[in-house]
This record gives sequence, structure tokens and C-alpha cells, in this order.
Amino acid sequence: MPNRLTKIVTRGGDKGETSLGDGTRLAKDHPRIALLGDVDELNSWIGVVLAHLSDGAVAKTLVSVQHDLFDLGGGLSLPDTPLLSAAHVDRIDDAAAVLNQDLPPLKDFILPGGAPVLAWLHVARTVCRRAERALAGLARQQPEAAQALRYLNRLSDYLFIAARFEAKRLGAAETLWAKQHSISGAGAAGEAE
Repeated sequence: MPNRLTKIVTRGGDKGETSLGDGTRLAKDHPRIALLGDVDELNSWIGVVLAHLSDGAVAKTLVSVQHDLFDLGGGLSLPDTPLLSAAHVDRIDDAAAVLNQDLPPLKDFILPGGAPVLAWLHVARTVCRRAERALAGLARQQPEAAQALRYLNRLSDYLFIAARFEAKRLGAAETLWAKQHSISGAGAAGEAE
């Protein structure tokens, strides 16, 4: 494969526009460019998670996810290009099922936190949801985005399950939501206990 990145500083975006892979110029705040940024940010947060994970099932899956997300970004930069496949969705579904099989059932809502890697998995999950929301708009206009939308939906679920799995593996307590800690759960006067 030839070296495509011959120059990083092009100055081509100095006036608020950028180019897609086919040469089309779009404003940097165009929904497609914002979506590309969300996917790139998600990939970066997964990189943070990987930098703090030991080898294991979650790390192995997330390495594949990083490649999938890079493929998704490439597809988004070329309009009317297929964006991931049913096989991508199946792979993330299967990985989630493996992690979830030995986890206790949820009885309470889980708050982000408990240990740094758990918090970062939750940050990645919320960025994934943002990318999913942005992709939903594109999917209404371009049917080829449907599998990618399914993938991001499943990936956000996977990231939640991965946080629970890692909490169990690390012996870290999950941070559970408790109404009594919220002002809405306080007594009638609204005072915390």
C-alpha cells in the first residue's frame, strides 16, 4: 500500500472546511464531519482503555474494535460506501455474550466509576452513544449506514458489560446509584441525610 500521508500540515482547513476521501469539501461543522470526529474520539478513548488494561478478553476485543472504527471512519469519508457488515455486528454480539455469561444480574443502576479503567470504559460508552445518535441521522438518508448503526448500538452495550466484567476481574466495587444519595431521594424538606 502506498504511503498516503505525505503531508500532515496542509493548511487546507484554515477556513473551516475539510475534504472527504473523494475530494468533496465540507464545512468542519457538517454532520458527517462531526460524526467522523465522534468516531475518532471513541477510538481514542478505547485506546486509553487499552493502555490501562492487561491482556485478556476485553483487550483482545477492543483491539479489533479499534480497527473496525478506523474502517468506519474510512467509509464515512467516502459517501455511499458500505459501513461495516453483519459480521462486525455478530462479532461484537458474541464478545458481549461471553463476558456477560458469568456476571450477576443487575439489580441497581450502575454509575461510572469504581476504578480508573471502569470509568474510562464508561466514557467510551457515552462517546459511543453520541456517535450512534449522530449516525442515526445519516442512516435515515443512507441505507448503507444501517449495519454501522447496529454495530455502534451493540458496541455501547459491550462497553457497559466490559466495565462490569473488569470490575469483577479486578475485585473493584461497582458504584451503584442509590436514591438516598440524590437530592430527589432526600426527605420532604430536600435535605440530605
